[in-house]
Amino acid sequence: MKKQWPLDTALSFDPYRGEPDRDGDQGFEVLPDGRARFRVRTPEAKKVELDQFGRVFPLAPCGGGMWEGIADMGPGFQYFFLKIDGADVLCPYFPIGFGCCRPMNFVDIPVPGEDWDGIDGIPHGAVTRHMYPSAVTGRMESCLVYTPPAYDPARRYPVLYLQHGYGENETGWVYQGHVHRIADQLLHKGQMREMIIVMGNGMTEPRDGSLAFGAFIDVLLGDLIPFIEKTYPVLTDREHRAMAGLSMGSYQTSRVTLSHPELFAYAGVFSGFLRSHRAGEPEDHLALLNDRKRFSESFRVFYRAMGTEDQFFDRFREDDAMLADKNLPMLRRTFPGGHDWGVWRRCIHDFLPMLFKD
Repeated sequence: MKKQWPLDTALSFDPYRGEPDRDGDQGFEVLPDGRARFRVRTPEAKKVELDQFGRVFPLAPCGGGMWEGIADMGPGFQYFFLKIDGADVLCPYFPIGFGCCRPMNFVDIPVPGEDWDGIDGIPHGAVTRHMYPSAVTGRMESCLVYTPPAYDPARRYPVLYLQHGYGENETGWVYQGHVHRIADQLLHKGQMREMIIVMGNGMTEPRDGSLAFGAFIDVLLGDLIPFIEKTYPVLTDREHRAMAGLSMGSYQTSRVTLSHPELFAYAGVFSGFLRSHRAGEPEDHLALLNDRKRFSESFRVFYRAMGTEDQFFDRFREDDAMLADKNLPMLRRTFPGGHDWGVWRRCIHDFLPMLFKD
């Protein structure tokens, strides 16, 4: 079997080469028609299948304890569960990322016409991990920071704070979202301004260990932004500070930017929630939407986007209805796809060129 590996995984940049005498010919390959062939060895199994959140693709025994099958999971980044006799198994012979609050196998099928995250023949920036102290959580927190290819510590840069969704972490926008690769391409083509991109862990817990996802908002404002502004040469006025996020991160973005327009002039909500779909979450930040003059003066760009097949599209329409008579200068986009990284990659590719224009 021809083994293939995506360029960005949480564990390895290169393909698993394997030890055929021990492991056999296990792995996956992307076929020319966009489907993928999977092969895994599990001699004692009675049933092996791939479960794509309810869409099941059975594998069949093919001798020597091997199971094989072809699955059409759709283009782009696709998580799946390998199930062996009904049990979820994390397979080391398939790519591994982090999502759904756990390590997950996935495939990343090329999308025709969307080659704007290629890495060949262009300069590349760097992604650096930092640990920083949080007075909110009482422990060290983690963030990733993208700096552009021509980064110069003697210069000062605008900054985008970019957040992942529920069940993911600060690595998501790199390993799944390819934001660094997309930014490298846009910069190479002269289509976006140089900037620093900061990705924090939005699943931080407060000191009491409760599942209060709003804790990250306090971490961002009280800990992360001050840390970045001490560590990197970033411009600190609102005109050079942006925030964006997907799903849970979109609600965090709405909460933060609408509550603090004195801090942010740009906002991007992808699979975008102005209001949380979780009952009981605060909505006091929505007050700014009733003041058209102040909103217009506050935001150079306020961007909402969602996939047309998103499971939360009804919530998007509800926000449309809420905004209908307010006549606010917001950008609204839709892209083909669901609640997935294919849409979020399209969102960030669309959004980055809008930021920090003179």
